[in-house]
Amino acid sequence: MTQMIEPSLPTAVPLALPAALPVAVTGATGAQGGATARALLRTARPVRALTRDPGSPAAAELAALGAEVVRADFDDPASLAAALDGAGALFAMSTPFGTDLDTEIRQGTALLDAARAAGTVRHVVFSSATNADRSTGIPHFESKHRIERHLTGLGLPWTVLGPAAFMDNYADDWTLESLRDGVFHLPMPPGVPLPVIAAATIGAFAAHVLARPGAYAGRRIDIASQWRTGEQIAAAIGAASGRAVRFEEVPLSVVAGYSEDLATMFRYFREPGLDIDTAALHAGHPAIDWQPLEAWAAARSWDL
Repeated sequence: MTQMIEPSLPTAVPLALPAALPVAVTGATGAQGGATARALLRTARPVRALTRDPGSPAAAELAALGAEVVRADFDDPASLAAALDGAGALFAMSTPFGTDLDTEIRQGTALLDAARAAGTVRHVVFSSATNADRSTGIPHFESKHRIERHLTGLGLPWTVLGPAAFMDNYADDWTLESLRDGVFHLPMPPGVPLPVIAAATIGAFAAHVLARPGAYAGRRIDIASQWRTGEQIAAAIGAASGRAVRFEEVPLSVVAGYSEDLATMFRYFREPGLDIDTAALHAGHPAIDWQPLEAWAAARSWDL
């Protein structure tokens, strides 16, 4: 679903980005940020990849593709100021996983404040979560909405993206372990679909927005490629891997034993459920390759 929020934009700030100024990309060595950096590089847009570890293999891969790789630590204001100096735009994202919610909010707001202080940033695209602006009660959605609200009050041109459930999570180590036993686990009832999206599609959409700041400033857009049930996800992975894979529902009590945050999220996914009109979204953005889950799965090498 696309939502319009009245933007508060300084009239002195143009919405045409100087082509020579790089786009600073946070999370550049991860899934979303990496996909965004690659999508921008494919359009010959200069990219400044922000990472805590410029010497990592993922950072080296981006450098080989033409990105400028710089060190940036969200808890180090001097590193943020240096990383954003001269940047024309920013792709921002945040996560509490590996830290906590308070840290996510503190680091996310510090990044946005540094972007404003840089003086050259003309557009910020922040990746949040689908329906995070709807009082979901999901802790890591609420923390992202806190950062969204901070962004909209900074006086910078902004766009918020709300990606749906990540297809890429269906190939993480925990999921692969059960897939090797021929089972795809998901804390959803049989037959109840989720909106899903691949990191590559998020990156492509972010690059599309960053190339058209005037058309997207002041907009919050939830994005997904399609709706898929647990059974359909299992069938797609099974077809792509050449193995029989069946779907099994994981009880919410089991999820809560690992993370009450994630249990709350899947409880919301069940009822009331995420609200996103993928047909209208796709019709409004025909230039985007809305990669279906089946194509995403077929393109992967499944080590099962």
